Amino acid sequence: MQIFDKGKIYNFMGIRWVMFAISATLFFGSIALLFTKGLNYGIDFAGGTLIQVKYHDKDAPIDLIRDKFASNEILKNASITEFGSASEITIRYTTTSDSLGNNPGAFVADMLKDSGEFEIRRVDVVGPKIGSELREKGIMAVIVSLVLILIYIGVRFEWRFALAAIFSEIHDVVIVLGAISLLSIDVNLDTLAAILTVLGYSLNDTIIIFDRIRERVKESKFIELFGVINESVSLTLSRTLMTSVTTLLAVITLFFYGGDMIHGFSIIMIIGILIGTISSVFIAAPMLSWFRFSVEEYRALMVAKELRKKEKEKIRAMYEKGRL
Repeated sequence: MQIFDKGKIYNFMGIRWVMFAISATLFFGSIALLFTKGLNYGIDFAGGTLIQVKYHDKDAPIDLIRDKFASNEILKNASITEFGSASEITIRYTTTSDSLGNNPGAFVADMLKDSGEFEIRRVDVVGPKIGSELREKGIMAVIVSLVLILIYIGVRFEWRFALAAIFSEIHDVVIVLGAISLLSIDVNLDTLAAILTVLGYSLNDTIIIFDRIRERVKESKFIELFGVINESVSLTLSRTLMTSVTTLLAVITLFFYGGDMIHGFSIIMIIGILIGTISSVFIAAPMLSWFRFSVEEYRALMVAKELRKKEKEKIRAMYEKGRL
């Protein structure tokens, strides 16, 4: 579907400094948030216990439940919050004391036995050591992803495209982490999956634009990099917009109708898609100029490469005909 005039070239680079200023504010604001507020590690990464309780035919008596937990020396710091509706709650605590027994669900059920009819729907227990290992592996997964991206783009395009893509991906991840910190979203395995998905989505957008830039560098009438970028982004604008909008519609639907279990995931995806789309156009592409990418030099390089290829073909043909 072609939404925009196919022949029209929009001046995206004309507003690049405005977008840089917005991105820099979000980027450094996110870093400040991460240093001051930090991340709220969930049970997966911090270790601890999560119990989900559903009351029948009544709202959960949260004040009574908090009083009961406050009177227990081991569980007095437990976090008790509503989960999806007033009749359902989650109880989180970081302790894994043996004094609670091998079945924390049964222990909590016994504590709440006179608070009404309820059922224990979920019990997740993660030890501190396992949580620490999961956190280290999660960080390692993001680092390995960035390194593999660097290698892939460096081989497929060239080193300046690879560096621009990596800085753009780091920009996206930091802003998404800042949003996670600001919104106090639990950092767990779902959050990590959302961050890696955002990485993949943003990279896909960036590669499509880079691919078109590389193509237009060879064929465009422009000799200035920003002219080529404007032309390339304009040619991919309909595709970029349609992909972003349709993906956003799916994620927004998940946010409203997917339940509390994936609220954090869907919020991260919404923010990531918006940031990833903007960064692929206004951060990754103009960053090529910072690494001194030259259209004329690249064209000369391509011409020299083509000449070498033809020379090899000529020598091979002469060899096959027995002239060498």
